[in-house]
Amino acid sequence: MAKEQLQVLSALDVAKTQWYHFTAIVIAGMGFFTDAYDLFCISLVTKLLGRIYYTRPGSATPGSLPSNVSAAANGVAFCGTLTGQLFFGWLGDKMGRKRVYGMTLMIMVLCSVASGLSFGHDPRAVVATLCFFRFWLGFGIGGDYPLSATIMSEYANKKTRGAFIAAVFAMQGFGILAGGMVAIIISAAFNAKYPAPAYQDDPAHSAVPEADYVWRIILMFGALPALLTYYWRMKMPETARYTALVAKNAKKAAADMSKVLQVDLEAEQEKMERLAREQKSEFGLFSRQFLRRHGLHLLGTTSTWFLLDIAFYSQNLFQKDIFTAIGWIPKAKTMNAVEEVYHIGRAQTLIALCSTVPGYWCTVALIDRMGRFAIQLMGFFFMTVFMFALAIPYHHWTLPNNRIGFVVMYSLTFFFANFGPNATTFVVPAEIFPARLRSTCHGLSAAAGKAGAMVGAFGFLYAANGIGVRKTLIILGVINFLGMAFTLLVPESKGRSLEEMSGENEEENEPELRHRDGE
Repeated sequence: MAKEQLQVLSALDVAKTQWYHFTAIVIAGMGFFTDAYDLFCISLVTKLLGRIYYTRPGSATPGSLPSNVSAAANGVAFCGTLTGQLFFGWLGDKMGRKRVYGMTLMIMVLCSVASGLSFGHDPRAVVATLCFFRFWLGFGIGGDYPLSATIMSEYANKKTRGAFIAAVFAMQGFGILAGGMVAIIISAAFNAKYPAPAYQDDPAHSAVPEADYVWRIILMFGALPALLTYYWRMKMPETARYTALVAKNAKKAAADMSKVLQVDLEAEQEKMERLAREQKSEFGLFSRQFLRRHGLHLLGTTSTWFLLDIAFYSQNLFQKDIFTAIGWIPKAKTMNAVEEVYHIGRAQTLIALCSTVPGYWCTVALIDRMGRFAIQLMGFFFMTVFMFALAIPYHHWTLPNNRIGFVVMYSLTFFFANFGPNATTFVVPAEIFPARLRSTCHGLSAAAGKAGAMVGAFGFLYAANGIGVRKTLIILGVINFLGMAFTLLVPESKGRSLEEMSGENEEENEPELRHRDGE
């Protein structure tokens, strides 16, 4: 039997879409804008670092980072992100969402600037310093995942909650887009001083005198959007669900939401205390009751995010082939270092415009109509189909006349990742767990995803070199199919309140939550 609901929580569930919803999306989303910018611009930076620091004097071949150095520069932020997701997810449930929220943003701001100021008297020292600061940058980025998702879910109404959480995550697309655009502008500005004819005798060398400034400016620019929203992030009140259900302060929850919703709400402190007594026990993460109620849910959210990120981050396997095939990136020998940054930035921007950004916003538009389950299942299905369509006739796609078809298949795979599990795996963990464990469980789910990202970004690159791209693509197709299977463990939360999904408004003897509406 469902229990009574506090007035402040009921008011949030049925609140009309208001200005504060959009300000919350921008404030929380700007963290994800920064996240994506910082995580994806490193591919531009590592190319330039190789040209600047690892080109041998007199060599006609452009330098590149050694494979172990490149893996460290790209992967250290993933390690930091995974650690931050676990730590700040737990801390968000212990200290409150708002108190921890400012910490993550300041870590991102400081470490973005520090990454650009990486110092040393030789290449190894510069890269080591860069890796140190990028680990802590990733640590701050990781904290933003569970906190932003949880805050947005607890602020939103139940009718449009999915769209609002997905919109926060969709800001990643604009972050990726901004990374490419900033690289284009900065590299074009520096290269304009030193036109290509000056380097025709030595095109491989990074002869542009200020080339070392380019990568530093690109990295430091990531601090700007986060810094601009810090003040507004600190002005956001603590979510009513944390204040009322976890901190047990109904009076403060009602006062905070009265200002936000611009309505008068009753404090109901006595009612909250009575409901807390009726609940008898508040089970923990490692309790049998959590395992019975939410064990399969947590397995579903962690496994699907893990499998999705293996496939999503392994897409780097084909980017080089695609960019070369359609003429977006000339051969490295024909460009100086800054020109190469320009062309890679342009390619990244075009991919973001054509598939990444549209995929995210299709999810935002349709998630509260189609439901999370349907979009996630559909996304995994089409990713499986297109991965096998690339893999089985792989040698057909490598023929010069068929490269365009390969590009189309690749773009569709990316599109359905974003109009599919890449968005829904972020949304669902913020909706289905109890308020006192919501941030922790989202952090666990996100950390599983980041572990998958490391497997995809590095394990499958080595696999492609060992067993070939075709067999690797077949394995990725199987992984996407497994994502479909594990999606069956994830409940549908469309149109339902957070307390209904988590079981917090049910009596202790209430039957276990069903997976689908109407079942």
